[in-house]
Amino acid sequence: MLKTPPATPVPPLATVPSPSSRHPEGVSHDEFRSALSRLAAGVVLLTAHEPQLDPEGPSGEDAGMTATAFMSVSLDPPLVMVSLRNGSRMDDLLDEQPLWAVSVLSESQSHIAGRFAMKGRISDRLLFEDIPYVRGEHTGAPLVGGALATLECRTEQRVVAGDHTLVIGRVLGAALPSGDGGPLMYFRGRYRHLG
Repeated sequence: MLKTPPATPVPPLATVPSPSSRHPEGVSHDEFRSALSRLAAGVVLLTAHEPQLDPEGPSGEDAGMTATAFMSVSLDPPLVMVSLRNGSRMDDLLDEQPLWAVSVLSESQSHIAGRFAMKGRISDRLLFEDIPYVRGEHTGAPLVGGALATLECRTEQRVVAGDHTLVIGRVLGAALPSGDGGPLMYFRGRYRHLG
């Protein structure tokens, strides 16, 4: 009696990248995303106030964007960095407007993170409507109430890195609006709580 050799196990489709999605170095978009999704990151809301373009027209608008690629860079001088997708609304705005702010979101503010992470929205005006915030003294940008910390920044340097721009900002002011709760984290594609 002939025996058929055991079938070679086939890995799930999610782990088999198509050749067209591979970079020349060999890693695929999916492999890269999957690996870095295992790196837990804090979640911030990046905000800026777009100045009024026409003195006779409507006042400027607030813009906001959820970010997880945010970090401290230097203590002296105090510098932070955020990574922005090239051509995004926030990238375009911060290319023209050097003043911006960051609110470090607490674990109870995942609804804010989700709201400002939505793709394809037309205006941020409605997104800010029912969120408590104050205007930053140095930047005029919204600072979210109940955030664990807020930072007001002025762009010092912009570095294009692939499909993103790294925006390095000098911290002009920092505050601790709320000491309650833990940080909002992002891990494996979902918002998480520490602990």
